[in-house]
This record gives sequence, C-alpha cells and structure tokens, in this order.
Amino acid sequence: MKKHLLTAMGTALLLSACAGTGGNTTADTSADLTQYEWELSKIDNQAVTIPSRGAVPTLGFENNTMAHGHSGCNRYFGSAELKDGQFRIEKMGMTMMACPDDAMKLERVMSDTLSQWSKAEVKGNTLTLSNNQHTLTFTATQPM
Repeated sequence: MKKHLLTAMGTALLLSACAGTGGNTTADTSADLTQYEWELSKIDNQAVTIPSRGAVPTLGFENNTMAHGHSGCNRYFGSAELKDGQFRIEKMGMTMMACPDDAMKLERVMSDTLSQWSKAEVKGNTLTLSNNQHTLTFTATQPM
C-alpha cells in the first residue's frame, strides 16, 4: 500500500513540475497593455515615418475599457476589447480633418488594424498587434 501511495505522490509531483506557468494570460496582457501610452514605431516591420504636418500615432487607455489616440492625422476613440489574447477597438469614432495623402494612408492602416481583431502581445516595452493584413508595433512611452 505504501508503494502505491508513494508512486501516486511521485506522479503528482512530477506532473506539477512539468506544468508550465502558462505565459501571459489575458489578465496579464490587459494589465500590461493598459498601463502605458504607446507610440507607433513600425508597420509591417518598417519604421514609421511621421507624415508631413502629422502627429506621432499613439494608443492609450482610459479606465481599462476605452481606447484613444492619434492616428497621424485625426484623433480616434472607442471601446477597447481584449479577449483570448486578441485586441480590437469596437465602435471606433474619429475626428474628420483632411490631411496630406501620406497621413491618410497611415491613418487607414492604423484604423483598419485597430478596429479588427488582432493578436496582442506585450514584451517588455513593446506592444505588437498583428492580423492577416498588418502588424503594428508600438513602444511604451509613459505609464498611464
């Protein structure tokens, strides 16, 4: 009987030692994501060039449920959703200023990507949002 008990305890110990910590959970990603103001640094692994008469594209959060920022031309806002490691801004609203073509192209890529479900990954001071069309890479600038 002792032998069976020791075998069962040893198996349980071995299995618990083999179990991983699970990496980033949605809660971890949410906390990492919403505690910083983020500046867009790359689109599809290419450095972002700030458009003429444009502003640095940003992503920020308010009360962990609202997202807001600058798209390079206009300001945007909407409901932030994070589910199963995927992020999007639902019901995105935006100011409607006219801007030069380069700023409008940047804005389209950014708003299209932010309004669709994208895989969200935070590593250190870098946030990556990627989907089938684009990968946006942001750098943390300041705690919220």
